[in-house]
Amino acid sequence: MNNAAIGVFDSGIGGLTCVKELIRLLPHEDIVYLGDTARVPYGTKSRETIISYAKQDIDFLMQHNVKMILVACGTVSSVLSNVDKSDSVEISGVVMPAVHAACAATKNNRIGIIATSATVKSGVYGKVIRSINPDIKVVGKACPLFVPLVENGYTAVDCPPARFFAEEYLEIMKKEKVDTLILGCTHYPHLTELISDIMGSDVTLISSGAELAKYALKTMSYNDTLSDREEQGKIELYCTDSVELFSENVEKFLGKNINAQISQCNLKF
Repeated sequence: MNNAAIGVFDSGIGGLTCVKELIRLLPHEDIVYLGDTARVPYGTKSRETIISYAKQDIDFLMQHNVKMILVACGTVSSVLSNVDKSDSVEISGVVMPAVHAACAATKNNRIGIIATSATVKSGVYGKVIRSINPDIKVVGKACPLFVPLVENGYTAVDCPPARFFAEEYLEIMKKEKVDTLILGCTHYPHLTELISDIMGSDVTLISSGAELAKYALKTMSYNDTLSDREEQGKIELYCTDSVELFSENVEKFLGKNINAQISQCNLKF
């Protein structure tokens, strides 16, 4: 047993999709979340900048006595092998959990990936999918405007700008007849209703953040590092920019009754 917290970080509010699933699956675990809202999005930055930001995010969480770090950011996960890892704390990204779920779900061997420009350019999802099943056709599409839409609350299924860009981005997925679509950026599940409306109910959507939370449960169960406390775990949420705006998004995506401590922190900019 291990009562230390689970650390989670993302470039902004997207990783709250992972936190929401963690709360559902592991209600007795303490969670420390860092959303680097001052520097969002990561997906348009250079590889060197992304790695630098990720190291700072990891260092911040390591200061909070965490037993595991979940990289709830598709962009960082795509370059995770270039980020120095800790010998004492397991660090896991979203790619492998999402890929395994997608490969299990597809029936016609056509999987789509929507993600940030950096993630799509890395080709990491396609490489991992083909290592599992070389017969699967992978269709990737960068959706750079999804992150600012989500960060600013433009997520409703009837939101004109969100629908305009979603229809444009998803056109290739419909044309290629994918039956499984990986939401490779943890911001994108906040657009699930809209994406599903455009793609149709026959297409399975894979939330990379939710799959990472499921992976955390399996890993800690196997390693016997789950908390043994009986009370509800504490939730600490940190952002690097406006607490007010961040709090509004937390309430929107985690619910009004979420009992969390929300604070601003400073990273080395």
